[in-house]
Amino acid sequence: MRLQIIALLAALALPAAAQDAPDSSPEPAMTTERLSAIVSALDPDAIIGMRTWQMRVGETSVLIVADPDNGRMRAMAPIREADGMAPEELERMMQANFDSALDARYAIAQGILWAAFIQPLEPLEKDQFISGLGQVANLAQSFGTLYSGGALQYGGGDSPNLQRQLIDDLLKKGEEI
Repeated sequence: MRLQIIALLAALALPAAAQDAPDSSPEPAMTTERLSAIVSALDPDAIIGMRTWQMRVGETSVLIVADPDNGRMRAMAPIREADGMAPEELERMMQANFDSALDARYAIAQGILWAAFIQPLEPLEKDQFISGLGQVANLAQSFGTLYSGGALQYGGGDSPNLQRQLIDDLLKKGEEI
């Protein structure tokens, strides 16, 4: 058992190529105004409120809520009602939360299964936010199949290899923001 845990920990280490290179110029702090600008650039038809946004990411409707008073934000997409989920589905979601969901997660609240990306607001960077939106959409779309956020996969888990096309497309679209 101890050797399995050690092997798992070794497999979880990110390869050096996957680590981000330091940027010489810091990004401005994330604010609700900056979130609005990013969401508008990604989806010109987005519905924008004071602290809430509703947008489409691919074929997925994503809701975003910011709480600047407490420094948090959440992007989420409803997947289905949680009632009647099979134990195998719940187990597979927990496996995905471990290795293939990455920054997004499966969660249950108010009787609904969600894909959610929850982060501190101020240190959130543009590309991290855009990637999180893509991961939420990918988790929602891949429920029942890959259970994948689509960004990368940590080793040592139970999930198959992933694709990340939606995230790459969003990041390219966000380069001009």
